[in-house]
Amino acid sequence: MPVPASARPRLTVAVTRRLPQPVENRLAELFNVRLREVDVKMTRDELSQAMRDCDVLVPTVTDHIDAGLLAQSGERMRLIANYGAGVDHIDVSSARQRGILVSNTPGATTEDTADMTIALMLAVTRRIPEGLAEMQSGRWEGWSPTAHLGGRIGGRRLGILGMGRIGQAVARRANVFGMQVHYHNRRRLRPEIEESLQATYWESLDQMLARVDILSINAPHTPSTFHLLSARRLKLMKPNAVIVNTSRGEVIDENALTRMLRAGELSGAGLDVFEHGHEINPRLRDLPNVVMLPHMGSATVEGRLEMGEKVIINIKTFADGHRPPDLVVPGML
Repeated sequence: MPVPASARPRLTVAVTRRLPQPVENRLAELFNVRLREVDVKMTRDELSQAMRDCDVLVPTVTDHIDAGLLAQSGERMRLIANYGAGVDHIDVSSARQRGILVSNTPGATTEDTADMTIALMLAVTRRIPEGLAEMQSGRWEGWSPTAHLGGRIGGRRLGILGMGRIGQAVARRANVFGMQVHYHNRRRLRPEIEESLQATYWESLDQMLARVDILSINAPHTPSTFHLLSARRLKLMKPNAVIVNTSRGEVIDENALTRMLRAGELSGAGLDVFEHGHEINPRLRDLPNVVMLPHMGSATVEGRLEMGEKVIINIKTFADGHRPPDLVVPGML
C-alpha cells in the first residue's frame, strides 16, 4: 500500500546559488532546503560536501559536475534538479550509471532568449553601443547625414544554427522584421512547421554559412557541436556577415572568430556567451564591432521564476515516486 505523501520524510534539497526569493520561499515550504547564503558559486569541495549530504541537488550552469564529483556523492542523492535548460555542465551519463536522475527546465526562457537574440542583431547592425558611448561621454555634437550609419535587418538572410524551441522563436521574430529565414539542424522540421516559419532548410551547414548575412547560433554545447563553427567554417562566411550567439560559447572557435573580426573578415558579432565562461579574450573585448553581454539571455524576472517552478515540480514529482516531467536522458544530448 503506498505511503501517503504526508507521512513521507521531507527530502533534503541543497541549492548551490541564490535563487529568486519566491523560489527559495517555496522550496523551504516543501523541503528541508539548504540555501546558499552568498551568491557566488561553490568551490569543488563545497559542492562535493553538498552532494554527500542531500537527497536532491539544485545546481546551475556555473557548477561543473563531472564523473569525479559524482563518484564522491553520497548514497542519498538520487536527483540533480538543474536550474536551467542546458546540462552540458553535468556528466549525465555518469549520473545515470550511478542511479542519479537529472532534470532541467526546458522552455522557461525560450522567448526571453529569442528576444535577446534580436536585440543583439539590432545592437550590432545599428551600432547602438557606439551611439550610447558617444552620448554618455558627452562627445555628441549633433546630427549628421553620414554619422553612425548601420544597416537594415529587413531583407537580410538570417541563418539559424539549431532550430529547437529558441531557434524557432527567433525565426518567428525574424519574419516580423522581414528577414529571410534559413536554418541548419540535426533533423529537418516537419513541412507544416517549416511553412509556418517561412524557413528554408539547408542539409549542408557549409553551404548555408556561405549565403547568410546574419548567423544566429542556438545550438547546445555537446561533443558534436564543440567548435562546430571552426576557423574553416567561419572563413566560408561573407566579410559583411554578422554572428550572434546566445547559446553556448564553445560552439565557436573564439580565437578564430577574434582574428577574423580584427582583420575585417567578418562585419561584427553580438555575444552573450563565451568559450571560457567569464574569462573573456582581451583582444575580443577591445573590438568596436563586437557587442558583449554577461550571459543575460534568460535574465528576466518572469523567466527565472518559471525556471524555479519547473525545478520544484520536478522535485515534487520525484518525491511522490514518479518520473520528473523534465527528465534528461543521455540519448537526448
